[in-house]
Amino acid sequence: MNRFISTLMLAGGLLAGGQAVAGDYLQWQNNSFTYLYGKNFKVDPEDQQTVTFEHASGWSVGDLFFFVDGITYNSAERNGAGDSSTFYGEFAPRLSFGKLFNTKLEFGPVKDVLLAMTYEFGEDDTESYLIGPGFDLAIPGFDYFQINTYLRTTDGKRDGDNVWQITPVWSYTIPVGNSDILIDGFMDWVVDNDNSYHANLHFNPQVKYDLGKALSWGEKQLYVGIEYDYWKDKYGIDNDSYLGDTILDGTNQSATNFIVKVHF
Repeated sequence: MNRFISTLMLAGGLLAGGQAVAGDYLQWQNNSFTYLYGKNFKVDPEDQQTVTFEHASGWSVGDLFFFVDGITYNSAERNGAGDSSTFYGEFAPRLSFGKLFNTKLEFGPVKDVLLAMTYEFGEDDTESYLIGPGFDLAIPGFDYFQINTYLRTTDGKRDGDNVWQITPVWSYTIPVGNSDILIDGFMDWVVDNDNSYHANLHFNPQVKYDLGKALSWGEKQLYVGIEYDYWKDKYGIDNDSYLGDTILDGTNQSATNFIVKVHF
């Protein structure tokens, strides 16, 4: 967990420094902390709590999304590396061809074409590098909808070179009374299945109530709700061949988190 704290401090310093010199390049930004508590996780200990820092920003050449999770296991159990806690993060910049060439790249539902990149990092053998085409879509009712298609290369001992991943990301707001319900999230679908990094599907929506708006504290600042975490063949580990502690453990995860999220 010390590495998580160091990573979080470094990220905050980089973001603060970047904002100081951003000038006209930075168009908008949003930061948040989320607390999550949930059960029924697979492969790792089943009872977990997580603190997540997220940063999203729009730039004159594209956009950036960054997050880091600090995860604590709420029992005497340990993960496969023997740790009682861990961290994981992703750094995901995208370059907009529409912004770079100062032209509209719109056709059908597509409103922009981008070069999408992601660096995944964490403790133990978790580093991966992703690159490929991204698309911003204009879909009626959605705040935003993206589809990023990546060529995925994993580092370390995992045999996961040159597999394809499709990642939709979305946000949808529903007015309810004097506030709103926000439904957002992502899906990572690794479609290849020809090496030890097995094809897998990670579906992670959040359903959140804008409590800050309901209490007249300010909209889009304080949310409460739930996160559903479904992961088929988690970490690319084939459920049919996974033994774990018992044959019944499996790697198909269906877990629910209670969440509180603060934006600033």
